[in-house]
Amino acid sequence: MSARYWALIIFIGSIWGTSFLFNAVLIRELGPITVAAGRVTIAALVSWLLFFALRKPLPRDPMLYLKLGLLGVFSYAVPFTLFPISQAHIPSGLAAIINALLPVVTVLVSHYWPGGEKIKRHKAAGVVAGFTGAALLASPSLAAGNEHGELWAIAVCFAAVMLYAITLNVARSFKAIEPTTIATIAISGAALTSVPVALWVEGVPHIERIETWAAWIAIGVFCTALAFQLMYRLLPRVGTTNFASNTFVTPVVAVLLGVSLLGESIRPIHLLGMGVVFLGLLLIDGRILKIWRKPVSGTEVVSPR
Repeated sequence: MSARYWALIIFIGSIWGTSFLFNAVLIRELGPITVAAGRVTIAALVSWLLFFALRKPLPRDPMLYLKLGLLGVFSYAVPFTLFPISQAHIPSGLAAIINALLPVVTVLVSHYWPGGEKIKRHKAAGVVAGFTGAALLASPSLAAGNEHGELWAIAVCFAAVMLYAITLNVARSFKAIEPTTIATIAISGAALTSVPVALWVEGVPHIERIETWAAWIAIGVFCTALAFQLMYRLLPRVGTTNFASNTFVTPVVAVLLGVSLLGESIRPIHLLGMGVVFLGLLLIDGRILKIWRKPVSGTEVVSPR
């Protein structure tokens, strides 16, 4: 794979790492549903501008709008709400580390999904390592008796990851649809459903801080519209395995930003858990095993005489 594609993968991972910082800023003044509603609304507007700028044709099948709209609700609107809810109780860096479990959960969901990819031995080992890392991440909250709601917040964050994994498998049925069309209609469906719910539950937002507006625009334009448009274009060229490498970048960026700009702290057990999760990702990828086996397979065995 070319250096250009690796640079784009790192770029996308870095963008998604900043989304946890923006969520932490937004929940200081906005409710979690309002955060998600604004994010997908801004992203939908930018996506439609790109859609018409590229002169993409509108689909003629009414059912396609409904299906993609529902995909957007469960892959954007709901997870984008769950992450801010969790970040009210746990550091943004920890939320990003839990998000790094996505490839692990996706492998598990795909195994049981109709027509999905079955788990091989190295992927099974990766799933075990990944959930071991998740257990390490949750262990401080379990030891503390969940006094501060951390365990509950970790569960909410993991529910968002589970939704991502399920909708990734659902999205396979739309592989014949042009990527810009998928992203634009799905994000629009998320906006059309989340805005009324946000207004009903949390009311009209009252924003006083300039950083709230800046974070809202940034998370909508860059972390959602731009990132997902790039993702759908990059996937056919690099494959899902290579693209999943961005999960190595996302939590690192989120942890660094949370510690340096928000004054958050990450415990050593969290870093250990992140390391075990990364080990799981390497095992799922499989290439580390191939590299390890090459010298062994190329070594000539001489029998004793």
